[in-house]
Formats: sequence, C-alpha cells, structure tokens
Amino acid sequence: MTIEALEWSVAAAVMPGQTASGDRHVFCRFSDGVLVAVIDGLGHGAEAAAAAAVAAGVLEKHADDPVTRLLERCHDSLRFTRGVALSLATISARAMTWAGVGNVEGLLRRGQAGLPDEKLLLRSGVVGSHLPPLQAGVVAIGRDDLLVFTTDGVAEDIARSLPVRGSLQAIANGALARGNKGIDDALVLLVRYRGGET
Repeated sequence: MTIEALEWSVAAAVMPGQTASGDRHVFCRFSDGVLVAVIDGLGHGAEAAAAAAVAAGVLEKHADDPVTRLLERCHDSLRFTRGVALSLATISARAMTWAGVGNVEGLLRRGQAGLPDEKLLLRSGVVGSHLPPLQAGVVAIGRDDLLVFTTDGVAEDIARSLPVRGSLQAIANGALARGNKGIDDALVLLVRYRGGET
C-alpha cells in the first residue's frame, strides 16, 4: 500500500497537573503496508509515559510483524514496567488486521452509506503483566473508511458520532474537545483510507 492511500491525524491532552503523557501513538510504514497503534501506559505520569515509550519502540522496530506477534513482543519487553493497554492495526491490500488488549477502543467507521461500522474486539488484560489468548480480526476496508482509536481518557461514545468526511485534524480536535474526560491522559488517533493503489 502506498502511504498516499492513507491520511492520519492525532489529538492528545495530558492529564491536568501532569507534564508527561502515558498515551502514545505509532504510525509506521513497512514493506507491505502501514502499522498504526495507540498505547495507554497504566495510570499516568512519568512511569506510564516510560512504559508507553518502550512499547512504541518495539512496534517501530518490528512493524512488519503480525499484530499478535507485536503484542507478544511488547509484553516481553514490558515485564518490568507497569504495563500498557494497546490496540493496533496493520493496513495493507485493502484489508485491515487488528487486535487489542486493555481499554484502547477501536472503531472502523464506514465511508459508504449502508455499511455497518466495525468495532474492535478487545481482550481483557495488561500488556506486560497479563497477556490473554490473542486473536486478530481481519476486515476489508473501502474508500473513505475511518479508523478511530481512543484511549480511556476519551468518552467511549465519541467515536460513533464522528463524521467520516472533512478535515481529519479538525475531526480529531473536535473529538478530543468534546470527549476529553479531564481525569486522565487522552488521545484520539484517526486514519482514513482515501482509496487508490494498494
């Protein structure tokens, strides 16, 4: 997939009173596609940020691995941290493979009228502490489909109300402004498939 087939934006806020965020995103191209992920270090502050940074480094280094293998790699690397919640997806050849452990919500908003949205099935657990049995889901993607990842500092119902068309940064900023709970770090990551060659 060419990088031009996708556009992405992120909006984030640090928990009031903190200077470091435990919420982090990854957008990384590899040979056959793109890896996108959102990481939420448990709790908040410097230790949460450190755990999220470890996970981001693992994902960027091994971006072309299958998503379940990436979760396993992160789990091994995070054993001596407080751990993270992590949802991730690889997008290639007009298909998306995704998986998640913890409470980083994922939703694929359909760009074509009449098609139902797809919700990421999250597994209970903590990457770095308790990794559940993993199973990735695979969904086809079409023109103007919008992938939404949100951490638990963002109201869960925000994703379903987002428009699929318009300025992606404006949509991300609006989602954060309306959905930020103000009691934790908060992050919204949007990825739109624009169509074109894969």
